[in-house]
Amino acid sequence: MGQSRTIGFVGFGEAAFHLAKGLCGAGMTPCVAFDIHTRTLGRGEKIERRARETETRLVESNAELAGAVEWIFSTVTSDQAQEAAGQSAPHLSSRHLYADLNSVSPAVKQAIARTVTASGARFVEIAMMAPVPPYGHRVPILVGGEAAEEFAGRMVPYGMRIEIASREVGTAAATKMFRSIMVKGMEALITECVLGAGRYGAEQGVFRSLEESYPGIDWKAMADYMIGRVVEHGERRAREMEEVAQTLESMGIEPIMAAATARRMDWSAKLGLKQHFGGEPPRDYREFLEAVAELQGVAATKPAC
Repeated sequence: MGQSRTIGFVGFGEAAFHLAKGLCGAGMTPCVAFDIHTRTLGRGEKIERRARETETRLVESNAELAGAVEWIFSTVTSDQAQEAAGQSAPHLSSRHLYADLNSVSPAVKQAIARTVTASGARFVEIAMMAPVPPYGHRVPILVGGEAAEEFAGRMVPYGMRIEIASREVGTAAATKMFRSIMVKGMEALITECVLGAGRYGAEQGVFRSLEESYPGIDWKAMADYMIGRVVEHGERRAREMEEVAQTLESMGIEPIMAAATARRMDWSAKLGLKQHFGGEPPRDYREFLEAVAELQGVAATKPAC
């Protein structure tokens, strides 16, 4: 089978943009992408700007994407992963490999695999084990499925950092999912900690105390970074943590912490922090606190005793 060196993306958000940028820089033929929001006011302009920067060709449909490439990366939001696979499947054949990079449960990965392989295409599950920026295409990933070795063989020469988790679909997703309880839980905890401490001007004292208890961690820098992730990606993270909670419930484990994390992420999205900062993270936690005070109409001052 004569295989094109070009890959295609279903969804061209942050992850796809950074992957495409890194792969093109590593010598891969410019990518192709289809995103349902290309014509959406506000979002479309950002997609087109990212496409120009990475020399990615935007197409108008799943069918056009499948006709242009043989390898397709699904990089949509977690709640759209199954729908994206269902919309792509009618246009896939044995010449295609479909890689799902979305943060979904093992059961959803398995359902997507069944949808894809019914078309004759090969399927690979991808679990990205760190935020894509600043790693780009070199973000550490786990891959799973019968085509995992084929995927690694093609992509490692371009600098992708790939570890094969299993030939069974679901193992990589489980690793990523249950790691998220810790990572996104820490983001929610530090956000809530700073929200409370900031009202009393106590955050620096909190950071110093944490540094005493956990030497080697710059807690102020950690707060700046993690709160920025909550602001920029709160809605997506909330949906991911709801998926975690549902998976835990299906296993008979009460998702106390996962559900609480989803609520804090949703709080950020509903407050409008992402829009307030124009889709970018705040410079630091202090700018975040000022924005919260403005959006909530609460004076950012120490309350009267």
